[in-house]
Amino acid sequence: MALLASVTLTGFGGGNGLVSIGAGLRGPAGWHASVFAQGVPLVSAFAWNSQGRLWATASGANTHPHDGVFVIEGGKPVERAYLRGPLGLVWVGRTLYVSSLGLVTAFPDGRSSARRTVLVGPKGGGENNNLVRAPDGELVMGVSASCDHCVPTSRWSGSIVAFRPNGSGLRVYARRIRAPFGLAFYPGTNRLYATLNQRDDLGAETTGDVLARIRDGDDRRFPGCYDQGGAACAGVSKPVASLDPHAAAGGVAFLDGVAYVAEWNRGKVLRVTLDGRVTTALTGLRNPLPVAVRGGMLYVGDWGTGRIYRIAVH
Repeated sequence: MALLASVTLTGFGGGNGLVSIGAGLRGPAGWHASVFAQGVPLVSAFAWNSQGRLWATASGANTHPHDGVFVIEGGKPVERAYLRGPLGLVWVGRTLYVSSLGLVTAFPDGRSSARRTVLVGPKGGGENNNLVRAPDGELVMGVSASCDHCVPTSRWSGSIVAFRPNGSGLRVYARRIRAPFGLAFYPGTNRLYATLNQRDDLGAETTGDVLARIRDGDDRRFPGCYDQGGAACAGVSKPVASLDPHAAAGGVAFLDGVAYVAEWNRGKVLRVTLDGRVTTALTGLRNPLPVAVRGGMLYVGDWGTGRIYRIAVH
C-alpha cells in the first residue's frame, strides 16, 4: 500500500506544549480523550449511519486475512462482511458504500446478503482509497498510482475519480496525483481537500506529504511534480500546507474551520489551518489513519492498536 510506507525520519511539530488528555494520548490543555471502541485491528475508515451507529473497515497493509466491514456495538466490532483492502466507506441514505481493492461495493441497509458491486476497478487490482459523497450527489474516490515515480499507463492510476452511486458516469475528477488518500469536503461547500502522499524514492530529499485543495479538472503533474515548486510544477496550485516527509498522511476531517490530518507513519494527528499553519494536535497514537467529526467531537482510529478514540476539543 502506498499509504502505509515504512520510513522513519525526523519531522517537525514534535508536540511541544501538549499535555496528558486521557486514554494515553497527549494534546492541548483542555482537551479530553476517551476510548470509544476497541478491537478493530487495522482500522482504516469509519462512518456513521442515520441512526448514529458507527461502521468501520479494517485493512491490512500487505496481507488481508483480517480485513472486513464492521459495525460497532457496545464498544466492540461485529463483522458484517469481508472485503479485501477496504479503505473508504460512506453512507448515502440507507446504503453503505465501501471502496476496496479493485471494487466499490454497495450494502443496502448494511446487509452483506444484499451487497452489489457498483464499480469494478477503475484500475484493475488497484488501490482504491478514501471515499466521500460530493454535495451534488456524486461519489468521489482517490486511486493510488501503480508505482512510486513512474508514469502510469492507466488514466485512472494516480487520480481522483467521481461517479454516480449506481456506478455510472465514471470520470476523472483530478489527475496525475501519486497517492490521494484522505478526502473531505469543507462543510457546507463543494470545496474538496485531500491528503497527498509524495514520492518515496527521493529519500531525505523528498518534500513533505501535503494537504491540498483539489478542484474538478486539476492536473498535479505526477511524477515530475511532487509539490517541490519550479518549472516541473508550473500551473499546479500550491498545497494548503506541507506535512512531514514520508508521513503516510491519512484521513482528514474539518472541525470549526480547521483540518485535522492523521499521519500514519508518525503516530500523530496534525492541526492545519487553511492559511497553512501546521501544529501537532495529538500524540500517543501508533498509526492513526481514519479521522472524522461528529457532534462537535473528533474521532481518530488507530490502525496499529485497533482503538477508536473520541476527543472533546473544547
